[in-house]
Amino acid sequence: MGLYWNKRTETLSPYVPGEQPKDRRFIKLNTNENPYPPSPLVIKAIQNAADNNLRLYPDPECTKLREAIAERYGVKPEQVFAGNGSDEILAFAFGAFYEKTILFPDITYSFYPVYADLWDIPYSMVPLCGDFSVNIKNFKIPSGGIVISNPNAPTGLALPLDDILSLAEFTGKINKVFIVDEAYAAFGAQSAVTKINEYPNMLVVHTLSKSASLAGLRAGFAFGSERLIEGLRRIRDSFNSYTVDRLALAGAEAAVKDEAYYNVINKNVIATRDRVSESLKLMGFLVLPSSANFIFIKPPGIGGGEFFLKLREKGILVRHFNKEKIADFIRVSIGLNEEMDTFLNVCKNILGEKNENH
Repeated sequence: MGLYWNKRTETLSPYVPGEQPKDRRFIKLNTNENPYPPSPLVIKAIQNAADNNLRLYPDPECTKLREAIAERYGVKPEQVFAGNGSDEILAFAFGAFYEKTILFPDITYSFYPVYADLWDIPYSMVPLCGDFSVNIKNFKIPSGGIVISNPNAPTGLALPLDDILSLAEFTGKINKVFIVDEAYAAFGAQSAVTKINEYPNMLVVHTLSKSASLAGLRAGFAFGSERLIEGLRRIRDSFNSYTVDRLALAGAEAAVKDEAYYNVINKNVIATRDRVSESLKLMGFLVLPSSANFIFIKPPGIGGGEFFLKLREKGILVRHFNKEKIADFIRVSIGLNEEMDTFLNVCKNILGEKNENH
C-alpha cells in the first residue's frame, strides 16, 4: 500500500469531505453550502474576467481583492491575506506559526488534526463541556498556541466575543498565535475582526464558501497584524505564489463589495434555521442552539448512524460523524425553505415508522 510513499504520507489520516453525489438526485444538506445563488454581480465579474488575460498569471498579491476586503472591514490592506479558500489559509497558518503542542477542542473542524499531522505539530484536544460548549478556562494553560472555530463545527455553538478576546489576551502574554476560524460567523457569531489591532497575535480567518455562496469558487481571506500576514506570505511563496486565479479574484472582489445582497440571503438562512429548529424540538429532537448555517441534532429513540442512513434512503444527505460523544447526532445544513419542509416531513415519517415497529 505504501510503495513509493515517504513516512509522512504513510502516516497521514486525510480529511474526509462530505459526499458530492453524481449519480442520483438528493436534497443536499451535508456540506454547509449556501442554498441561495451568488450575487449576480459576482457572475458578471467572472464573465468579464474570462478574457484574453487568462493567458497571464494573476496578481500574486491579490491587491484589488485585499483592498476591497480592507475597505469593507475597516482595516488596512497590509492586514489582509487572500487565499484559495480558508482551508488553504489555515494550512499555511499551521505551518507558519506552530511548533510546540497546540490546543483545539476535541469536537471541532476535523481538518485541524490533519494540518497538525501534516506539519508534524503535536496537539492536545481539550474536551468540550457536557453541553458541547467551550470552557475557555480549560485552554488557559501553557501551549504552543490555540485554534478555535467560532461558531464551532459541527456543533454550531458560538463563543461570545469577550471569551474570544480573553483567549487572545492569554495567548498574547505567552507570545503564541491564536487562530479564530470564523467560517460561519456571518450566521450569528460576533466577529473578532475589529479587534486585530489590539491583539497582534490573533489571526481571524474567513471564507466566501458559506456566507457568499461561493463554495465552488475557492476564495478566503485572513485578518491579522502585518507580522502575521507576512508569515502567511512566506509560507505561500514557498509553495505557489499564484494561489488565487484571475476568475476567483474577480468573483471574490465582487462578492465582498455586494454586502447588501448577502445580508438579505443570510438573514433568510437564519430564519429558516430557527424555524426548522423549533419544528424538530416539537418532534422530540435535541437541537443545539446554532449560530451557523447548519444545525446539530439528536433524533429521539434512534441512533445517529441509523437515522443518517434512513434519510439517505429517502433522498436526503446529511452528515454523520461516527465519533465518541457525537455518534448519536447528525449535522444538517440549512437548505431552501421547501427543501427543509421536505426534510421535516421525512423526519416525521421516519420517527413514525420507528414507533410503529415498536
